Amino acid sequence: MTTEEKVQNYWQKFQKEKNITTENYEAWAFGAGKKMADELAALTVKGLKTATTSALELYEPDEAKPKVGEYNVILDGSQKPVCITQTVVVEVLPFNQVSAEHAYHEGEGDRTLAYWRRVHQDFFSREYAESGRDFSEKIPCLCEVFKLVYR
Repeated sequence: MTTEEKVQNYWQKFQKEKNITTENYEAWAFGAGKKMADELAALTVKGLKTATTSALELYEPDEAKPKVGEYNVILDGSQKPVCITQTVVVEVLPFNQVSAEHAYHEGEGDRTLAYWRRVHQDFFSREYAESGRDFSEKIPCLCEVFKLVYR
């Protein structure tokens, strides 16, 4: 069974169990690489990770951005669906203005802003370098808060 088929089956099971009629959802894995995707998916399934941050400038022009109310099928590092979240807040902030509260809700490491800044600066620096750009602490970050609605 392909990833697409697994995702579709998972979504249909969710729709049936929760009486959801919308067909609008995105399926994706957190981070870069299998290990990171597995770790962050596990935190989400446990309910510890209820937020994420992406670099707004690194979205492709036609790439979907998070929207309040949308559903997300979260994939692990093997591209297997593990849970479904629903986006409740989306805001754009400069990297250096992301709050300690948001860092806590990301659920990673010791959940402090210092930890969040260290790992996200490292991650975003690599992502920016791969796109031929330079990271700065003023990059626009797309901060998303979500709730776990199915596992």
